[in-house]
Amino acid sequence: MPDLHSGGRGFKSRSVHHKPNSLHSAEIFNTLWGMKKDGLADITIKVTDRRLRMMDRVVDLGEPEKVREYLAKKEGKNSYIEGLADCYDRYARYNGIVWSKPRIKRSSQPPYVPTSEEVTILTSDAGKKYSLILCVFRDTGMRPIELERAKLKWFDLSRGVVNVQTAKYGAARTLKLKTQTVAMLREYLAKHNFGLKDNIFPKARTMRVAFQRIRQRTATKLQKPELLRITLYSLRHYFATMLYHRTKDILLVKAKLGHRRLENTLVYTHLIDFCDEEFTVRAAETVEQATKLIESGFEYVIEMDGVKLFRKRE
Repeated sequence: MPDLHSGGRGFKSRSVHHKPNSLHSAEIFNTLWGMKKDGLADITIKVTDRRLRMMDRVVDLGEPEKVREYLAKKEGKNSYIEGLADCYDRYARYNGIVWSKPRIKRSSQPPYVPTSEEVTILTSDAGKKYSLILCVFRDTGMRPIELERAKLKWFDLSRGVVNVQTAKYGAARTLKLKTQTVAMLREYLAKHNFGLKDNIFPKARTMRVAFQRIRQRTATKLQKPELLRITLYSLRHYFATMLYHRTKDILLVKAKLGHRRLENTLVYTHLIDFCDEEFTVRAAETVEQATKLIESGFEYVIEMDGVKLFRKRE
């Protein structure tokens, strides 16, 4: 059994430790070890550890009803509170605690999608290495953790594709790289002596920090503060939205993103102001209203605040 407290396998970037006098230190450790044995991602284990230790300081983890009360009163984004509930749910499962996980409704705010101009500006000003990395994100919609795990054997340069293995319990898929990106990748690989099983890109955290510096520098230089809204994950949003814009095939978008559930894909089909098209937008609150819109040529886009939105080209 690896020593999780001393930075064993899977805990290289930050040691996992607990307060010696913590009432539930043993139970938290048991949760982390159970997650490790079940093959959960290292980042998921680290986040769970950090959040459980935070909750352990303010609420008795051995009292599930007190945890429910804590979550009900907790201030912050619903997505964060839902994450806390997920962490405690794992704690309860691995330690034989019976509890009823609260249902926390996430906000329906759609993700930010950068424009093609913004993506081009950032990729052009990032330097050779990170221009390549941003182009791969742009072309494929890969998650940062997936690019971190990318090995040389994933890439087929002759066909210009990358065979992405699963992340976040998603599905594996084959994604196409643009010709210019393949050329950049060939040049990058020629400067390194990677083996087929070697990871060829930096850690996700390293890429995020580097991108933040690039983004800040470019926004300051060009006096474009709107660039600061863009994250690495925004390029995934960009890929999915543009793919849906071109194909109107939500199942294709689902497959290319590696989603298991269609509900996770629909968020990427939210309305976006494409300069070359105008749409008429309608809302439906009932099945009858939705049916009439579909019969009139409207296509479903997304559900927000309990209302389904449809659109049709003018």
